[in-house]
Amino acid sequence: MGRTNPTYRDQLGTIEEEWSPYRRALRRQDKSRFDQLFVYARDHADAAGNLNHPDPLAPVWMAMALEQERRIADLESQVDSLTDA
Repeated sequence: MGRTNPTYRDQLGTIEEEWSPYRRALRRQDKSRFDQLFVYARDHADAAGNLNHPDPLAPVWMAMALEQERRIADLESQVDSLTDA
């Protein structure tokens, strides 16, 4: 028997395709930022697949938030190390 449900990575690809008109309308400098958000989502696809959430967008938003939080913490650490010197 084959799988009846698409994998999370398949769902993520569909979501990214659904958002492609939005991406096309973005300014050039924002397109790479938009693409990076989906890289974050793909980086967390294993955890999202294990969650098996009924709304496939929920883990996308969480992955993006987690990566943004990580980046903020890294930048705060860099600022702290510069101000301590």
